[in-house]
Amino acid sequence: MDEKRRNLVHKGFEIGILLKFVDGILELIGGMALFWLSPQMLKGFVWAITRHELSEDPTDLVANFLIRSAQHFSVSARVFASAYLLSHGIIKIALVLSLWRRKLWSYPAAIVFFILFIIYQMYRYAHNHSAWLVLLSILDVIVVILTWMEYGNLKRQHNYGRDKITS
Repeated sequence: MDEKRRNLVHKGFEIGILLKFVDGILELIGGMALFWLSPQMLKGFVWAITRHELSEDPTDLVANFLIRSAQHFSVSARVFASAYLLSHGIIKIALVLSLWRRKLWSYPAAIVFFILFIIYQMYRYAHNHSAWLVLLSILDVIVVILTWMEYGNLKRQHNYGRDKITS
């Protein structure tokens, strides 16, 4: 791979893991919020953020979906969603920090975890047909490919440096 293409892969990889880091932070925040919010507070919050949209368009799909979801959000669903978001966020942040530090072990680990996330997202898609899950999975596939390419580049650099020292 020529230097220009290697730099392009590296920039794409950096952007991809930055997005994963931001996603991990948002999942942590969301997980903590779900854990501490009571069902009544969640319903009030959803009503507050959808009220304006529903006053303009009472048939708005997203706003009505959010309202229905908040109304049917059980305590067990809240605990599961909170634990899911917190664990996802912690894993993503830990992996991204390791990738930024260029720890060789973190590249295969990140690839495995991101593929597991994709599989779970597609499983969830089979049940609720959310376009967001497809979009998120496509972005995750791109990050997996870029991580694999970056890992190959890093290993070649690492081996090249080792070969120069020993020769």
